[in-house]
Amino acid sequence: VQLQASGGGLAQPGGSLKLSCAASGSFFSINVMGWYRQAPGKQRELVALITSDSSSAYADSVKGRFAISRDNAKNSGFLQMNSLKPEDTAVYYCYVAITDQGYWGQGTQVTVSS
Repeated sequence: VQLQASGGGLAQPGGSLKLSCAASGSFFSINVMGWYRQAPGKQRELVALITSDSSSAYADSVKGRFAISRDNAKNSGFLQMNSLKPEDTAVYYCYVAITDQGYWGQGTQVTVSS
């Protein structure tokens, strides 16, 4: 299973970015898709996740600003990030769980700065 993340970049405070994650390989379906982030000097933390039935959960720090979604037909997941803050600056990682295995994508840098 390979994950390709894209959509990171530079945004101004209050701006928006949308991250995408595409999964490829040999598998039947994805159970859980999620996004994690890691800021310099900090541990990787969960940002949001979405299950196969589209139930979602968010870190308190992003509730009301970020929205996770998925396209099961395309084995893809998305993270719409609005009202970005400087503290959202981090490398964002896509994660998927397939049966009992977890897979990580390469990180994509998100920088929020004026």
